[in-house]
Amino acid sequence: MNLAAIDIGTNSIHMIIVKVTSQRTFEILLQEKEMVKLGVGVFSNKEINPGAFALGIDTITRYVQLADKFGVDEIITAATSATREAKNGRDFLDRIIHEVGVIPQLISGKEEARLIFLAVKRAIDIGKDNALVLDIGGGSTEAVVGNQTEVIFKSSIKLGVLRLLDAVGHTGKMKKTELESIRNQIAGKANKTLSSAKYVGYKKVIGTSGTIRSFGEAIMNKMGKQIINSVNAEVIHKEDLDYLVHSLLKKDQDERSKIVGIGTSRSDAIHLGGVLLSTLLELIDAKEITLCDASLREGLIIDYLEKNVQKHSIVRSGVTLKEKSCLQLSIRYDTDIESKKHVAFLGLKVFDQLRSLHQMDDHFRELLYHASLIYDIGLFINFENYHKHSEYLILNGRLRGFNNEELIMLALLARYHRKSGPKKKHKKVKQLFKYQRKGLMMLAGILRLAVGLDKTKNQWVEDLSCNIAADNITIYAISDENIDMEIWEAQRYADTLLKVLKRPVIIAHSLPA
Repeated sequence: MNLAAIDIGTNSIHMIIVKVTSQRTFEILLQEKEMVKLGVGVFSNKEINPGAFALGIDTITRYVQLADKFGVDEIITAATSATREAKNGRDFLDRIIHEVGVIPQLISGKEEARLIFLAVKRAIDIGKDNALVLDIGGGSTEAVVGNQTEVIFKSSIKLGVLRLLDAVGHTGKMKKTELESIRNQIAGKANKTLSSAKYVGYKKVIGTSGTIRSFGEAIMNKMGKQIINSVNAEVIHKEDLDYLVHSLLKKDQDERSKIVGIGTSRSDAIHLGGVLLSTLLELIDAKEITLCDASLREGLIIDYLEKNVQKHSIVRSGVTLKEKSCLQLSIRYDTDIESKKHVAFLGLKVFDQLRSLHQMDDHFRELLYHASLIYDIGLFINFENYHKHSEYLILNGRLRGFNNEELIMLALLARYHRKSGPKKKHKKVKQLFKYQRKGLMMLAGILRLAVGLDKTKNQWVEDLSCNIAADNITIYAISDENIDMEIWEAQRYADTLLKVLKRPVIIAHSLPA
């Protein structure tokens, strides 16, 4: 299978596309980077500026199109510091969801640190000894101490190249007073975290992120060392770093852009990144730092694989593209697949045994099955009104194999599986064609009943038997257990089925034969 990971960073937006080669390993097929600089101005005025906002949307749109060309099975997307702190950060994420069709995770600084460490462990042989990993981004610096088997300490410091640029207020040469102020600011914000890291203890300092690697490339180039593809596991000394930073501080932005390894895209704030890195190393008495070319995006892939080693087999169990896609969406939002399949089993039993009344074909049967797999994914966001969150996620979840009409039906079935059932006066129901409204009413009625019959999530209802009489329908829930709660819930939600079939629906308990 192929996976894509998009890292919506404060300075740049990255994407990697990988081919999964085993349950825990992968090879990179494509890497993309765009210096969008979402964080420019965010830390002073709390807004992503319109230019970066638009470029960010365009970049992620292009990335998703590229991912589709590679036939990826999943696009994992994470947003970090700038999006977390901008007042219009949520608007930015909403635009991505609506216009691009991916749903980014807004991850915390500590989660970012953990994911970065996962990536570093794959790229650098850490061994049994502890290592301190530093990742300098646009808005934050992550510090993690861990070894090959565990993360012992992780923290996120509100220090980054664009945050410092906002503090300085210009991209030109720095005055001594400005430099002293920035160093004091860095020390004030980083001291507590770095003291904690030193207390835990480590034998190696590893640096990742574009800022740190840029310094590595520039230093190696000056020393005449050959760089093959990227810098990884190379060691640079603090004295060489200090010499380069001292030189950068004397140059204007145009002059900095001409240094090999720096370039124009980082020239506005690279000198501040150098001051930050140099000061951090000074605070921990480090004389050298090992470079690493892995970062958050690789961590997202590794984390996905580790969490889904068993879940991949569930997706592969799907027979059709539609079923696999629904299973994938259900897994993405941490729902209980076995519970969903049990609800589907109960729902299909009712559908089949009432076919003489509703006379719907197998297309509607398939819709009921697929809706049963994903109706409660909105719980991932919030329990309150989760049926509405489910509707939203289904419409924007990039389900494969379904046309627009089917997606609308699936979303509405999730919307109406609990609380109020569908009514003709509801705007979204009114917009449907007559045959769709009839199908929605019937399928929602069955789904509500099936969900009710698994109220306690114990899967105690083993089977169903429907008795159709002239004046009512009795649905027998077959079980050895006490299913009073299931009967009560199913009866409560039988209201929609009653309306569409125009006769009472009675739910009764029956023991197995």
